[in-house]
Amino acid sequence: MRKAKPKKRITLPDPKFNDVLVTRFVNDLMIDGKKSIAYGIFYDALTIVENRMKNDEVAPLDVWKKALENVTPAVEVKSRRVGGATFQVPMEIRPERKVSISIKNLILFARKRSGKSMADKLAAEIQAAYNEEGGAFKKKEETHRMAEANRAFAHFRF
Repeated sequence: MRKAKPKKRITLPDPKFNDVLVTRFVNDLMIDGKKSIAYGIFYDALTIVENRMKNDEVAPLDVWKKALENVTPAVEVKSRRVGGATFQVPMEIRPERKVSISIKNLILFARKRSGKSMADKLAAEIQAAYNEEGGAFKKKEETHRMAEANRAFAHFRF
């Protein structure tokens, strides 16, 4: 690289749970810079999760964290060109990218769901991920399957 790496920006923790990960999630959820609306959607979704899971003695934030953990992939495949042929090479993902991928997948599949409001859809996707089902979890499984199928090309790592 020619230029110096840009400095990492420090994200401030959210006002309700005092958690930086929540802020990261809300920043990805946000559209057109409307952060207060994104916070509203996230907190509403956690309230819905809390109401749906009354019989379980689990805090909604813990449910969300477990859901994120369940959709976090460990490996991914990257295209690598070797002598005219393109191989799908499985590679381990660095921790920051793992979190980023899991957040983006959870939000993407929540948006694709059918439901009344975004808070409803997000709550449903969080619950599905917590129970190891739903679109985001399937995506993680598919990624792992692809990496396993292409394990023979692991020696092409760069």
